[in-house]
Amino acid sequence: MRLSEFYFKTTRDVQTDASGVISHAYLSRAGFIQQVAAGIYSLTPLGLRSVRKIKSIIRDEMNAAGALEVAMPVVQPRSIWEESGRADEYVPPLTSFRDQRDRDMVLAPTHEETVSIMARYRISSYRDMPLNLYQIQTKFRDEERPRGGLLRTREFEMKDAYSFDVDEDGLDVSYEKMAHAYSAIFQRCGLNAVMVQADSGPIGGKVSAEFVLIADSGEDVILLCDQEVCDYAANVEKAEFVKSPNLVEDELALERFATPGVKTIPELADLEGVDSSKTAKVVFYTIRGWVHIVVIRGDYEVNETKLRNATGGDDVRLASPDEVAAAGFVAGSASAIGVEEDFVVADDSIVDAKNVLAGANEDGYHIRNVNYGRDWRAGIVADIAEAAEGSKCAACDEGKFKSARGIEVGHIFKLGTRYSETMDVMYDDAGGVRREVLMGCYGIGVGRLLAAAVEANHDDSGMMLPAAIAPFEVALLPIGRPADGEVHEQAAALYNDLIDAGIEVLMDDREEGPGVKFTDADLIGLPVRLVVSRRSLAQGGIEFKLRSQPMGESEVISRRESVERVRGLLGKWGLVRG
Repeated sequence: MRLSEFYFKTTRDVQTDASGVISHAYLSRAGFIQQVAAGIYSLTPLGLRSVRKIKSIIRDEMNAAGALEVAMPVVQPRSIWEESGRADEYVPPLTSFRDQRDRDMVLAPTHEETVSIMARYRISSYRDMPLNLYQIQTKFRDEERPRGGLLRTREFEMKDAYSFDVDEDGLDVSYEKMAHAYSAIFQRCGLNAVMVQADSGPIGGKVSAEFVLIADSGEDVILLCDQEVCDYAANVEKAEFVKSPNLVEDELALERFATPGVKTIPELADLEGVDSSKTAKVVFYTIRGWVHIVVIRGDYEVNETKLRNATGGDDVRLASPDEVAAAGFVAGSASAIGVEEDFVVADDSIVDAKNVLAGANEDGYHIRNVNYGRDWRAGIVADIAEAAEGSKCAACDEGKFKSARGIEVGHIFKLGTRYSETMDVMYDDAGGVRREVLMGCYGIGVGRLLAAAVEANHDDSGMMLPAAIAPFEVALLPIGRPADGEVHEQAAALYNDLIDAGIEVLMDDREEGPGVKFTDADLIGLPVRLVVSRRSLAQGGIEFKLRSQPMGESEVISRRESVERVRGLLGKWGLVRG
């Protein structure tokens, strides 16, 4: 492709929501994407070429894993979401509208409901499974704060696959197949993604894992065990850790005492000369419209995802000061003493802690020697504490967590019977007994994967896209004025040689100076750069340089050798075609 005939324009301007995210800055400046509205983007020819390559890799691996491609609609009747029970629960809320026949419709954020309808039409017997259906389709999620370009958008393309099995063993096999396929996809796209345990969120199911690219710009906090023999890794929302044991003590009598001006756990612990683990921290949450007291040991923080899962409440948020006051609680001196247990949630770290300090439910006063069971009770006791860097790994009981930020590039779920129960996806077993199908679902954000590849592969000059997903494989730069006939003749000949060899080449034949051409080539980040100039021809041929090599590291080789060198690299990268 000749750049003079291509849709191409670079810019120094970065759209306002880039917020320091390098992939958004470079994809915008290089003209891969154009923002239409907040969280909604067009792909230019450059961006589309990369995305199509990502889709091709995904299709290769899905097909190799035995999945069958389908296409399901973006616009769906709200009634099927009511059937699954998610119409009013999905977060962010469904984008809804009425069609010309006054029927309630939604824009699909995911396709569990639609594929369940497809499956219940197809599956009637155990002989119809295992079955795995996938698509690459547009989704719409009306995110409140889209950010970072393609990393968090409202409209996006996703590869979503759905498996159907007769039992847990079959689901395990399907889940592992998809995990292996995902690893292959990310490897081929040049990403070193880590598989970590994760929360299932609004998709549902009890088991899920994310594939995460470790990157400073990531939204997720990942905790990894520091022991080489332990491969435990989890999103902070899911991570389980070993809590330090409480002291074994006899229960002592309650002692109310004055604490003027003391409002925080550190202040209370300092006043009494004890560790914060000897205190009962209270955090007020509004759960399904009611203010609850959440009690946790003073040295831990509440994990809101764990709290949401423990309470089964989608509407879990920190209560406002007005809500706390209206409920009759005294912020800074509160405890669960005297509170009806249905409005109390406790972390398991606090229930066997003896003689702890807690609020007296009176401004300026606290109580010593508070004990669970004797002085207060909770309607729900669960692990709702957030793990952190330095927490003890629960998987090996020896290592400690180290933390990193990451970008989620894929998510796989064991849904079990979550949707088959509500949407009547059933089958007859070998004995003719009617049973519920076990489902799994598996998603990859296509545009997010491109952005993640840029986050992992760039320098101060621009992108360094992996060859498998770069829009072209070679940037060919003729450097010379139109009057430099030999330069342009040799560049045109090399261009034809590369095309004949099946190599994807983008030749910058614009009437621009070398500075502009080199700057744009570095920004776009094609894997190989070939330069034809008076200087290179005088030295014997073509200047050859990999984009990943530092500036100044290049060599001059013959035209024939440059083609063979590129072919050799493509073979090494597994990209030779024909």
